[in-house]
Amino acid sequence: MTVTIEPSRAVGEVFAPPSKSIAHRLLICAALAGGTSRVRGISDCEDVRATLRCLEGLSIPYEISGDCVTVWGKPLADADPKNPLFAGESGSTLRFLIPLALLCEKRVCFTAKSSLLARPFGVYEALAAEKGFFFEKNGDSITVEGPLTSGDYRVPGNISSQFISGLLFALPLLSGDSRIIITTAVESRSYINLTVKALAQFGVTVRWEDEHTLLIPGGQSYQSREISVEGDYSNAAFLDALNLFGGEVTVKGLDSESLQGDKIYRQYFPMLDLGVPTLHIGDCPDLGPILFAVAAAKNGGVFSGTRRLRIKESDRAAAMASELRKFGATVTVYDDSVVVFPGSFHAPTEPLEGHNDHRIVMALSVLLSFTGGAIVGAEAVKKSYPSFFRDAAMLGIRVKEETK
Repeated sequence: MTVTIEPSRAVGEVFAPPSKSIAHRLLICAALAGGTSRVRGISDCEDVRATLRCLEGLSIPYEISGDCVTVWGKPLADADPKNPLFAGESGSTLRFLIPLALLCEKRVCFTAKSSLLARPFGVYEALAAEKGFFFEKNGDSITVEGPLTSGDYRVPGNISSQFISGLLFALPLLSGDSRIIITTAVESRSYINLTVKALAQFGVTVRWEDEHTLLIPGGQSYQSREISVEGDYSNAAFLDALNLFGGEVTVKGLDSESLQGDKIYRQYFPMLDLGVPTLHIGDCPDLGPILFAVAAAKNGGVFSGTRRLRIKESDRAAAMASELRKFGATVTVYDDSVVVFPGSFHAPTEPLEGHNDHRIVMALSVLLSFTGGAIVGAEAVKKSYPSFFRDAAMLGIRVKEETK
């Protein structure tokens, strides 16, 4: 799909889409809880559909009515996964569910899009060798078989927090106590804390013993709940960024007390608007594309903690550097930092590429609302925010969608 955007000013109120990060967590907790749970505020985005599809493959029944998903939880030992579980392109789905599949009494096969399977899974490979469970990754699938055992799990802190969260879902269900010992500085701590909060909401206790150690008491059980998904700061950032380009947009539905690390954009945007800041984004990598975009159109910026951007849906630092050059910006990408230099910012002289990455598409769309232009591959927004262009149009952004 190609989207053409004309220079236009955004005005009005819009609700932030529900957080898919939190939706994954609440749906998984509901699946592990005895009885009936209802999770409201579920978005019809591709990643959340992937989690539901895989839970169904693990014999977890559910029913969708509007934005509410009713889940009838049951022990995973009863699961009978006859077919491979397709995770699509959802890293959360695959990394969260691998430890849970180890609770089944059968071999479980996951498939996914090649772009997801190309990402690193060495953490689980190393743990399999140490702990004795089966883990096999080939070109188009990952196959696992338990048992998962309680005990100490040592993992580096510079990995995706999704690996740690996956263990946090499963370990409380084992008979013995466990610890996750993070051996280096912890990145994306806020995402780990989102998991700890979701567990607590379903009656499961996990706590930080110190800055690097999570204690997970065994013998616990999840309790069914009726619960709602809060608004998503990650995607709200794209809507709020319109205010930096003459817009008057109010984003509603966000919890000011949220543990989401991406709410830091509210501190970072004014810094980019007024100067040339140095910003660390190791705890909020999903903000990288929109922060780079704002820096290119404003005063520039220096960004540290960018290494993990290489293993997202695209190599986000390289992709944004390529697209921002079409606006006249100069971007230099280093191993763990990105420098955006202020320049003669102008409308792109050729169509932009979405790089099959929802956050790249939305970041570039914000810039095009100011300059005008077109994006090829704009359908990538369906991954996390299917109504993004509809919401933008509702705010007054002149958007034309063409599907060939």
